[in-house]
Amino acid sequence: MNTKDKILESGLKLFSKKGYLGATTREIAKDAGIAEITLFRHFPSKEKLFEAVINIHSFLPALKGLLPEIAGFSYEEGLKVIAKRFLDSLAERKDLVRIMHSEIHRYNEKIHKIYHSIINETLKTLASYFADMQKKGTVRNFDTELGARAFLGMFFSYFDAENFMMLRKYKRTDTDTVIKEFVAIFIKGTV
Repeated sequence: MNTKDKILESGLKLFSKKGYLGATTREIAKDAGIAEITLFRHFPSKEKLFEAVINIHSFLPALKGLLPEIAGFSYEEGLKVIAKRFLDSLAERKDLVRIMHSEIHRYNEKIHKIYHSIINETLKTLASYFADMQKKGTVRNFDTELGARAFLGMFFSYFDAENFMMLRKYKRTDTDTVIKEFVAIFIKGTV
């Protein structure tokens, strides 16, 4: 693993454990086995390191890679694959999602911009999929960015409730059933 990758991996680990506000560049460098000055040669600020970690470990790269893969799938199957990959991505980064969710109100403006930029880019990418489905005549005309927000929002809300709000103790539904039902609901509103 090269130095930059070590820094990114340590950044992910410590941002996930301590949050953006709690993790220091000194700790990240130490965890990566490098001097702090070396970290700053690769990332001129903590914000730039955080931005790189978020860009690499968010759902966006997975979604961009997924869209060509599902191009030949039916609308329903494509949505199921997107939903599954989204939930898997959230589960893999559960600690980072939890800590960002809990401390976001304390972030400075630069960090808010990074956070919102990645979310907006993810929504635009999914919206492009819906726009393609509209061009093919598969779905009705609707605001594709709002559709993307609604689709991912359903699954994020489910993930949030299951993992952070402890709602699973009331009724546990397996993820495949949730995906099937949510996709069916979404299709009924968009086809």
